[in-house]
Amino acid sequence: MRSARYKLGFWSLVATQFQGAFNDNALKFLVIYLVVGMSLPARERDWLVLVVGALFALPFILFSMPGGFLADRFSKRSVTIGTKWMELGVMLFALVALARGNLELEATGVFLLSTQAAIFGPSKYGLLPELLPEKDLSWGNGVVELGTFLAAISATVASGFLAFYFRGHQERSGIVLLGCTLLGLAASFGISRVPPANPARKFNRNPLSDLGEQIRMIRSDRILCWAVVGNFYLWFLAALLQFTIVIYGHDILKIDERHISYLQAAVAIGIGLGSLATGYLSDAKIEYGLIPVGAVGMTVFGFLSAAHGISLERAAAYLGLLGFSGGFYAVPLNALIQHRPDPARKGGVIAAANLISFVGVFAAAGAYFALAEGLRLRADEIFFACACMTLAATLYAVVFLPDSMLRLALWVLTHSIYSIRVEGRDHIPERGGALFVVNKLTLLEAIFLSAATDRPIRFLADRMPFARTAPLMAKALRITHLPENGKPDGFLRAVSAAFSSGEVLCLAGKAAGVLLEDSAERARLEEYLRETRSPIVVVSLKGTGSGPLQSEDGRLHLALSRRHGGVTLRFRTPLASAENFAFAEALSC
Repeated sequence: MRSARYKLGFWSLVATQFQGAFNDNALKFLVIYLVVGMSLPARERDWLVLVVGALFALPFILFSMPGGFLADRFSKRSVTIGTKWMELGVMLFALVALARGNLELEATGVFLLSTQAAIFGPSKYGLLPELLPEKDLSWGNGVVELGTFLAAISATVASGFLAFYFRGHQERSGIVLLGCTLLGLAASFGISRVPPANPARKFNRNPLSDLGEQIRMIRSDRILCWAVVGNFYLWFLAALLQFTIVIYGHDILKIDERHISYLQAAVAIGIGLGSLATGYLSDAKIEYGLIPVGAVGMTVFGFLSAAHGISLERAAAYLGLLGFSGGFYAVPLNALIQHRPDPARKGGVIAAANLISFVGVFAAAGAYFALAEGLRLRADEIFFACACMTLAATLYAVVFLPDSMLRLALWVLTHSIYSIRVEGRDHIPERGGALFVVNKLTLLEAIFLSAATDRPIRFLADRMPFARTAPLMAKALRITHLPENGKPDGFLRAVSAAFSSGEVLCLAGKAAGVLLEDSAERARLEEYLRETRSPIVVVSLKGTGSGPLQSEDGRLHLALSRRHGGVTLRFRTPLASAENFAFAEALSC
């Protein structure tokens, strides 16, 4: 019964988000297309388009942190319903502005509608992990992203048609958007009731100090920080492309508002389909190994979009594929930002991430002005500049943040020559410290363990041959070896630091034996587990030798006679740290 109710709540959230994204984009692009249709000088036209875009982004910078406070302090469902009532008032104002044909009032309507969206954002994204289990979070993000960009598709196409067919009668456009708001308000009442995450949280009157606190929290988690930075660049690039596409269609392809909306729709369709594909390919976990795939795709199709003299159809195809690649980039980043923060501070962290992403949107307006006016680049040349920036960002990530490339390699391996079956995935703690215990650890087994979960694992093992024969692979897999003298001096200090920072450790082989033999060291480890409330999870692996790769003497060997292997990993029920450490049982598996 509860599952059915929460499914209804999730789909009600999707419907509410769809309508909100539709109205946000429809009003923004409607005003932009009205500006483009005013037959102004190119410089003045471009400036007004940038102003509308900046007014859309500014509220997310100003009001995301208060939105995060509301999402933590009150029920996210209540905040969502409240913002929909606010949207109703804003759309009545926008209806009057459109009826009068007053550009200043229309732009004010864009600002106000974006303000309610900024307040809604932290509750919208914070509701996902409260309505869905962690294993469905990537899927849920894929559905929400698909819905968002289907809304953007509909909005960009609809706004072009509204601007064209209701020319001189834009109050009709306002009536259409007002009707959509009423539907979204009705849908919001179907969202499942959830309790406040942190009802004791006090409002910080100094938003900069609140933002600073959230940024410090983000920086303390390396993967979360990396995800927020990646999300900043994604929004910067998306906004820069949105500005450029409007001018590209008008000046380069010589098309009207309706056909410009087709180009915007192609990008949105691509992102939606890419997001859905990413959710499917993530295998019930947050698979950030797919991010490099998205980055490379955005680079390649960015360069192709910059080709001179291409037709409307080819331009739409290239932009659609660029958007499809963007879906592979966006979904894992959003899932990481939603999943990794502590539940009591999730709203504030998401609000800070939203604010930072819209700093990127705001910066995109300045970047477009610098490229178009400062460097005198045409719209197609700005596409080329965007592709160059994405290439540089991809190379930076590969060199300085290799985690995603390792995850990509593991994903390819386990979706080609190996198939992995995971039993007891729900026994893997979603966050916080944990200790995995296995009987023995080879290079191949470390690979399969890393591929089975989206949580980074630090392996603690006896000094195996591959420490010398495959040091780079051992470093990439984060394998720490017991000193050759067998004394765990500093070894347990690393264990303590890892548990305190909420990491997963995997203890194997002689490393476990040493701790069992030394009662003092064993007692210290038990104390670490007890203090950090880190459970013990016994893991067994079967079939690691069934495939074409064999791990012997620390090296990977290829057995050509075997084309495909099936590996089963079983995560047993977590053991409380007080249960006599449980190593004897673990080592018997």
